[in-house]
Amino acid sequence: MNFDPRFSGRKFASVGTRPIRPDGVDKVTGRARYGADFNMAGQLVGRVLRSPHAHAIIRKIDTSKAEKLNGVKAVITAKDLPDLTDGDAAMYDILDNCMARTKALYDGHAVAAVAAVDARTARQALKLIEVDYEILPHVTDVDEAMQHHAPLINDTIFTEGLEEKPVKPSNVTKRSQFGHGDVHQGFGHADFIVERSFKTEQTHQGYIEPHACVASVSSDGTADLWVCTQGHFVYRQHCAQLLGMEASKLRVTSSEIGGGFGGKTHVWAEPVALALSRKAGRPVKLVMTRDEVFRASGPTSATSIDVKIGARKDGTITAAEATLRYSCGPYAGAWAEIGAMTAFACYKLDNVKTVGYEVLVNRPKTAAYRAPSAPMAAFAVESAVDELAKEIGMDPVDFRIKNAAQEGTRSSYGPVYGPIGIGPTLEAVKNHPHMKAPLKKNQGRGMACGFWFNFGGQTCVDLNIGMDGSVSLAVGTVDVGGSRASLSLVAAEELGIDYSQLKAIVADTSSLGYNDMTDGSRGTFSSSMATISAARNAIKILRERAAQMWDISVDDVIWEQGHAVAKGEKHGNLGKLSLKEIAAQSGKTGGPIAGHSELVADGAGVSFATHICDIEVDPETGSTRVIRYTVVQDAGKAVHPTYVEGQYQGGAAQGIGWALNEEYIYGKDGRLQNAGFLDYRIPVCSDLPMIDTQILEIPNPNHPYGVRGVGETSIVPPLAAIANAVSNAAGVRMTHIPMSPPRILAAIEAERGG
Repeated sequence: MNFDPRFSGRKFASVGTRPIRPDGVDKVTGRARYGADFNMAGQLVGRVLRSPHAHAIIRKIDTSKAEKLNGVKAVITAKDLPDLTDGDAAMYDILDNCMARTKALYDGHAVAAVAAVDARTARQALKLIEVDYEILPHVTDVDEAMQHHAPLINDTIFTEGLEEKPVKPSNVTKRSQFGHGDVHQGFGHADFIVERSFKTEQTHQGYIEPHACVASVSSDGTADLWVCTQGHFVYRQHCAQLLGMEASKLRVTSSEIGGGFGGKTHVWAEPVALALSRKAGRPVKLVMTRDEVFRASGPTSATSIDVKIGARKDGTITAAEATLRYSCGPYAGAWAEIGAMTAFACYKLDNVKTVGYEVLVNRPKTAAYRAPSAPMAAFAVESAVDELAKEIGMDPVDFRIKNAAQEGTRSSYGPVYGPIGIGPTLEAVKNHPHMKAPLKKNQGRGMACGFWFNFGGQTCVDLNIGMDGSVSLAVGTVDVGGSRASLSLVAAEELGIDYSQLKAIVADTSSLGYNDMTDGSRGTFSSSMATISAARNAIKILRERAAQMWDISVDDVIWEQGHAVAKGEKHGNLGKLSLKEIAAQSGKTGGPIAGHSELVADGAGVSFATHICDIEVDPETGSTRVIRYTVVQDAGKAVHPTYVEGQYQGGAAQGIGWALNEEYIYGKDGRLQNAGFLDYRIPVCSDLPMIDTQILEIPNPNHPYGVRGVGETSIVPPLAAIANAVSNAAGVRMTHIPMSPPRILAAIEAERGG
């Protein structure tokens, strides 16, 4: 059956309502099973030995004493994970990150692992492993790593993207450039120019659940992996390739996920657990400690960004330019490239240029964090935009409205926009009561815009109708933000039945076709599209069965509000047949009734948001208090508004922590100093106001219901909105994130000349 993904403009009965979440009771009563909650008979405990050095050659590893310890069943090093990547540089980096080969590249890099009968024995075994290191100079700062005299992290890396091929290796892995027009000419037409440099420190996603898995490899080569992940199909592909297994022989089951935000899109410990199980011949459970999560799983990039924007007296931006330097850990990445693409995406610009540099440092391999790279770029750009509006004498909202991108605008990174929501979010902010509320002494208000691409990708769904009329929906996108409820609403909408008749599950990799990672805000967008397609395929079968029961042509049967209806006066004596009635007779009319769909969901539709923040700053201590916060964002169509509001609020809450408190702190020895929630402080309830939300719905023309992804855009504006608020409250421009009390106080004192 051909599927038309275009927006249909229909009216909704189920979509847009707020039923209770299907996983809520299990989660609050402790019955939901997360990564560490699964156990297998005879399982062993896995533990990992990690480098205490930021940069060191591994001369020798002696595991003999550990292997002799009673209760130890397996010890592995890089020798047990041979290079099977066949020249695939990205896969080799994953392999090397899972288990260091010739060098330890950061504090916390895995160098060996053990499997033992209990945790005590495993810990004791780690102490018996002797590693001979040759300590090398290290570099952890993104700007220092770009200096010609900086320690070289990987001598096989030559900068890509340069006009001339470099002859010397470098810590800069790639240069990316985007834009159009002539910025030099544009700045020549400007009456006002603002030029500033900004820095953001590295942060962690802060998920409460640590990485955890249970791996079991059988003697026949088949294997099972239970894991907390955002994409079990991708984990299957990566783990199978790294261990030289056939992907079809590895079944991966995703557990409930206690937060991911992009940090669980990469394999970290899972190949190690599988290798241990293969060697020991028994299941192995491996759960990271909080210290390991911080030291050895992917945080976001630290950045250093230069921004220059010029405008005429009437407020028209004539040129915009940014240079963005992003750390990516010791392995190549594309983080600065994404930052360069998103930096000026909110604006209609004739002359724009962005250049991004990917920079190696002796820190953990960088991972995605909810709209990765965009928040840092937005912080720099939106801070400069605010300052430029002030220089011109325009209201910051009006200045942005004047220059906002719109349908038909050529984006700063290339594509031409279709229907978008940046203008409507700005108009909503301009008219929001929050913008008119009075402020007290030492209080400031800031606002900022944000953009995210949104993705689609490969998606597969099964919809099965039971003989009792119940419907089971099997999806392959991990539920990280309420997608099971949203997809059930979509299926209920299409089938015309009550939400309570639906149950959505996340199927394992052996039960369903391939699905891409749940990232890029693709979960509800792509899986709802596949669900609509599967439901329509099931309706076709339901119509056929009803026609068979009535002994009429299927062309005379339509589907309305959960019932088969015979159309035409000649069938006026036939009543309606409900889905339940048709399903009850399925055994006599051809067997089970199901709908299936596999597709590549294209046209995800870009997303925009505008945030408002009120901050109070104590000028004597530099401490801050968030007084009020408002999120306005385009959702396309809010399938389950409560979940959408939760995504908006969650992104804002994480952004508040990032802007004011959170940062990785490394000592001179290159070791992480705050690898725990006591010293790496994320916001708690008492740190946050009630976050207000306003959902706008500008339909995505490439989805039948107009849906856009919403999960990531909400973290893009907060750094800038809060920085603008703090700058207005403190009377000094803040350029370094996080704006901790010492930094704010130092900026105030510097402004005073103290």
